[in-house]
Amino acid sequence: MSRPSRIRSTAPPATATYPEGGGNRGRTPWRLAHFCVVDLELSGLDPKYDEIISFAAVPIDAGRVVAGNAVYGLSRNTRPLPEESVLVHGIRTVDLADAPPLDEAIEPLVDIMTGRILVAHAAWIERSFLDPVLRRRGVRLRGPILDTRDLGHLLALERGVPSVSSSLSELARSLGLPVHRPHHALGDALTAAQVFIALATLLDGHAPQTVRTLSLARRRVQTLSVYPAGGSPARRA
Repeated sequence: MSRPSRIRSTAPPATATYPEGGGNRGRTPWRLAHFCVVDLELSGLDPKYDEIISFAAVPIDAGRVVAGNAVYGLSRNTRPLPEESVLVHGIRTVDLADAPPLDEAIEPLVDIMTGRILVAHAAWIERSFLDPVLRRRGVRLRGPILDTRDLGHLLALERGVPSVSSSLSELARSLGLPVHRPHHALGDALTAAQVFIALATLLDGHAPQTVRTLSLARRRVQTLSVYPAGGSPARRA
C-alpha cells in the first residue's frame, strides 16, 4: 500500500472548493458512487471542549478501497490531553508538538472529502466534530453521511438476528474481515472502509442499494424493529 499523503498542497484551500463538490446522491447505485470513509481520533467526546488530534480518510470508488489515495494527519492540541484519551489511542502531547494547528492540518481531509459521500462508524461523532471546524471557515458539512454501525444493525435485522455489536472491530470480525490497528485513525478508516463495502454488498443481495437507501439505514432499522420481516408488528414489553 502506498504511504498515505501528508504533503501540503499548493492548490487553493480545500474549503474553497468543498461546497461545489456535488458527489453522488439519491438513486445512484452505491457501486457507482464515490465515498470517503473518515475516522477521527479525539481528546474526548465533547465537541465543545475536546479536539481532533488525528484523522484519516480512505476513498472508495467502484465499490473498491483506493488505499493508495488515503490521507492521514495529526493536528496540534491546544488543551492538555486527558490521560484516558492517551490510553485509548496512544497519542501523546509530545507526538503533536510539530503538528500543524487543526485549521491548517484539516486541509487534506477536506480535499479528499470534496465530491464524495462521507462514511464513518458511529457517524454522529465525526459529524459533531467536523461540522464546527468547517463552519468556522464558512462551510457546512454536506450530507448524507452513511454510518457503518447503522448498516450493521440493518443487515442483522434483514437476516433476522436480534442485535449486533456496535464495536467496529467486532463488526469487522463478524464479517470475516481483518481489523487494522484499532484506535489508530488510518487503521480504523481502513477497517471501516472494508466493513462498508461488505455491508453494502450483503444488503444489495436483499434488494438493490442506492446512496439514498443506504443513507436511510437508521430509519429502516427503526421500521424493521417495529415491523420485523414477516409484516407483523414487534411485540412490545
